[in-house]
Amino acid sequence: MTITVTGGIIVALGGMVPALAIGWIGAKAVEATGRNPEASGKIMTNMLLAMAFAEAIAIYSILVVFIFGH
Repeated sequence: MTITVTGGIIVALGGMVPALAIGWIGAKAVEATGRNPEASGKIMTNMLLAMAFAEAIAIYSILVVFIFGH
């Protein structure tokens, strides 16, 4: 199996953009918890869900390269 340059770019962007999104989600969740500590349970639950969805995008980009990269 050969990986082309476009496949490498897809994997790089597919890993970098979700990583930035996960960092931004975490920062905003900590900021929201600092503003309203009583809502930390709901904030953390939503944060974990959003991080999981962002991570799924990275996994999808890897799958696209492996499926269509022949």
